[in-house]
Amino acid sequence: MTLRPDPLKHEIADRDISSTFVKGMAVLKAFDDTHTRLTLAEIAQLTGLDRASVRRLTLTLVHLGYAEREGRHFSLSPQVLILAGSFLRGNQFGTHIQPLLNRYSTRIGQTVSLAIPDGNSAVYVAQSTAQEDAVSFGFTVGSRLPLLHTAIGRMILAFAPQDRAEETIRSLPFEQYAPDTTMDRAEILNRVQHCRAVGYAIVENEFEPGVTGFAAPIGGVNALKAVVGTSMSTLGIRSEDDRLQTISLLQQVAQELGRSRLFSAS
Repeated sequence: MTLRPDPLKHEIADRDISSTFVKGMAVLKAFDDTHTRLTLAEIAQLTGLDRASVRRLTLTLVHLGYAEREGRHFSLSPQVLILAGSFLRGNQFGTHIQPLLNRYSTRIGQTVSLAIPDGNSAVYVAQSTAQEDAVSFGFTVGSRLPLLHTAIGRMILAFAPQDRAEETIRSLPFEQYAPDTTMDRAEILNRVQHCRAVGYAIVENEFEPGVTGFAAPIGGVNALKAVVGTSMSTLGIRSEDDRLQTISLLQQVAQELGRSRLFSAS
């Protein structure tokens, strides 16, 4: 699943694609919050590339300064942040996106996060910093969320093309994160379809016991650009009005973000 359809992508011929660069990006993406230190064998397993190619690509990243080597293990270096710096500055993350998330975080009383779809997960690309959150999964910018059992994930599925969402729900492996985690794929599909109908997502106690997640989309059905979300203690939600007020505030920040340079030009 991609952030949005790219009309130019289908116009690029295979002969114009650098397979070596594609493989190099696969090696970079093998490192995440659950795989911070990897051996060459582990990188090969995660990427599906042969060991010789993985060795050359990984050593090239070390040579360029984007990876570090310690014995048999490799990890990303802080220099990878340079790759994102121009994007963040060019799209006003520091001057517009972050202050906007902070402002709504203060109104909601919880951390507000901005996420985009990436493959079979959602990735945080920004988070508010103004609120000391009583409910925290320990996620930061760059962390990944599962699609099937989080509000942000279900919002992504709800506004994706229906056939793609159905295939993802049918085939994506998942685990029981909490006693109330929905393990019935047909029921997950029903809940995703409900999110599509109402235009927001609320997921209670499925990803972590006692925690309710909320999410609202940036963009429309089949044209999703990103998702904003928050989480709070389920016991702290006193009424249906509390739930709807949280969704209303998320929808407001989503509308404001949708007018930002980051999304309005896409």
